[in-house]
Amino acid sequence: MYENLLLGLQTVFQLKGIFAIAAGVLWGTIGGMIPGINATIAMALLLPFTWGLSPEIAVIMLVGVYCGGEYGGSIPAVLIGTPGTNAAAATVFDGYELHKQGKTGIGLYASLLASVFGGLFGAVVLVFTAVPLASVALAFGPAEYFVLALVGLTLICSLGEGNVLKGIWAGLLGILLSTIGLDPFAGVPRLALGTASLSDGLEMIPLMMGLFAISEVFRQASDLAGTGNELVKIELDTSFPAWSMIKSWIPCGIFGSTLGVVVGAMPGAGATVASFLAYTGIKKWSKDQDSFGKGNPLGVVAPESANNAVTGGAMVPLLALGIPGSNSTAIMLGALMIHNITPGPMLFISNPEIPYGIFSALFVANLFMFFAGILCIKCAVKVANISKPALLAVIVALVFTGAYAYSGEIFDIGVALVCGLAGLAMRRGKLPHTATVLGFVLGFIMEANLRRALIISKGSYMGVFLNSGISSVLFGIAVLSVLWALLHPLYGSIKARKSVPIA
Repeated sequence: MYENLLLGLQTVFQLKGIFAIAAGVLWGTIGGMIPGINATIAMALLLPFTWGLSPEIAVIMLVGVYCGGEYGGSIPAVLIGTPGTNAAAATVFDGYELHKQGKTGIGLYASLLASVFGGLFGAVVLVFTAVPLASVALAFGPAEYFVLALVGLTLICSLGEGNVLKGIWAGLLGILLSTIGLDPFAGVPRLALGTASLSDGLEMIPLMMGLFAISEVFRQASDLAGTGNELVKIELDTSFPAWSMIKSWIPCGIFGSTLGVVVGAMPGAGATVASFLAYTGIKKWSKDQDSFGKGNPLGVVAPESANNAVTGGAMVPLLALGIPGSNSTAIMLGALMIHNITPGPMLFISNPEIPYGIFSALFVANLFMFFAGILCIKCAVKVANISKPALLAVIVALVFTGAYAYSGEIFDIGVALVCGLAGLAMRRGKLPHTATVLGFVLGFIMEANLRRALIISKGSYMGVFLNSGISSVLFGIAVLSVLWALLHPLYGSIKARKSVPIA
């Protein structure tokens, strides 16, 4: 093993190897910053330029793009409340609130440090546990995936800001939206209203940009129109956080990274699911749950460490089994096959420079990402410092461009606009649109895997929930989470009543 690791280091630490990783990380970070261009699209755009490179250099360049792309989406999420990638959606909840409070440096550097930490954590785990993790991932079937999504969905109970029913209603709206489009089993359109565009379902990017960014633009524009003057400009603190603060983030980073590696190793789960599950978990177990959604740095650290740790976990099924677990690793698989290299267990024997080069490249890419992130943050902060009306116009232009670039359809611009109006109405009604996004993200995973599991269990719901030890434990966690969300406020009110002295 150590000889192969040395071989991987030799592949990376040559001039063209270092240049390939640096260029890949910078391109991936910039691509992730642009709404509509996620890590997968950035890798796809770069793929044709890798044909003339040797296979090991081509792959480590794509590794750099993958790492940079997963991080880059967090910068617009913090600065303008618009996630550059789906995986950065959970970062908006607290990252943008930190920016609105003037604590921009904490939000941006929390996302950068958590991303680097998560990426390095995932790389370390990958080196030592690639093959064992592959067997864990294979233990997850449709029933386990369904119950895992159910655990993540229990977060909606705590997103209603004291009103559990509002969180549940908003979450159900997201699940309903996820059912629009072709039935994954019957192949017939559902809730498509007779339009061809809706037959393919709603895209996540325009939906999230509408709910988060356009609704915020409407709200701030309304405030500007109401006062007749420009809003008071907040003094932004973009300084690097103190070590004492960073130190307090480490346990949260370890939690998010561990979750990210495990979820990343499961084919089909992906960085978005990992980031939402990490946000769910850290909020649920925090002693200060009310501070989440109001600018708690841990609400940035958990999802960002998780979605970057996914890069290491996602390599497990690709390298150990030859199965791409996500769109990004599918492109990496394509790059290998272009060079007549087949991933799988034999890859570690026939071409050890490829898997061990990827291991080494993940370490170097995440270190490069720190410097690329600082460079991009300094440029992005200057954009965010322009006048409020100009900034709102830039956000609208970015959202509409991103929505169109993602699918090439004008229809998605309309989706972003309608979702923006719906998001504004939800803000006014104090319905948490974060619960809607969570329901939308997990809705399809739940439906598809529940129906598969029911087919396997011949229609038995008990067979789904108690299919295996994993699904039984996860189902127990989901039930306890719901009970805790429902009974905790009741317990708090009883405790407060008892503490009042009797006159």
